[in-house]
Amino acid sequence: MNDDRRSPMRGANIDRAAAKHVPDTPQTRAPTYRLAFADEEFLGREELRPVRLQLELLKPDMALDAHGIDSTVVLFGGARIPAPEAAAAARTQTLAELSHFYEVARDFSRRMTRKSLDGGGRDFVVVTGGGPGVMEAGNRGAEDEGGVSIGLNIVLPHEQAPNAYVTPDLCFNFHYFAIRKMHFLMRACAICVFPGGFGTLDEMFEALTLIQTGRMRRVPFLLFGREFWEKIINWEALAQAGTISEEDLQLFRFVETAEEAEAAINGWQLMGTRDDIPGR
Repeated sequence: MNDDRRSPMRGANIDRAAAKHVPDTPQTRAPTYRLAFADEEFLGREELRPVRLQLELLKPDMALDAHGIDSTVVLFGGARIPAPEAAAAARTQTLAELSHFYEVARDFSRRMTRKSLDGGGRDFVVVTGGGPGVMEAGNRGAEDEGGVSIGLNIVLPHEQAPNAYVTPDLCFNFHYFAIRKMHFLMRACAICVFPGGFGTLDEMFEALTLIQTGRMRRVPFLLFGREFWEKIINWEALAQAGTISEEDLQLFRFVETAEEAEAAINGWQLMGTRDDIPGR
């Protein structure tokens, strides 16, 4: 990211570079002499958590603004769902059976990217968690169409890297799950959830809660694979118990194919929405 603003003040990055060439003395070697914003050890201190939270909020937001991205189509889904050609090596039969959703996600991403490019590339940009499985399929579909896509990766205990299909300049890494989830939703014009595990469930229910409580504008909320979702979540039981209302069951809908999902999003655009909650 380049800062194109013109200021008469000497830039911080100029001083950062200059500080690397100061005379080597006991004083300049002392940790206290380091520029505060260039001192990684200092920035990692417990007391600096509020600053780190703000940095993780600002950096991706500024980058997406610089790329002119106004709205995104969010793809949540399992990292363990294999591509169909790798289904035979899946750790369970169920994962092998779910592998067709890899191609559904890829096809859906192609369609959304085509829609984005037809409109100038500022809207309907696909964003995923940047990992394997369904996330890879989403980024891959965008690349198939010659478009860009976003990957919001996170540091995990095991070694990992973003999938190869994320647009490099739109690939981000996070420490805080909470800030990462904010970035998923800050520009969301549609939320699409494929079968997945704890992470997918966490992302799905946080988004539903924000919409249910009026903290986020209603957007198309699509759950791919009715059989999977109704097997692991008894939605009707929640409504019957009174822990959610019957109306809350209208916050989302089930779809099976990329075509059906695209039609749902296009139909939503035609109908518009009654909500007027500011987006960000």
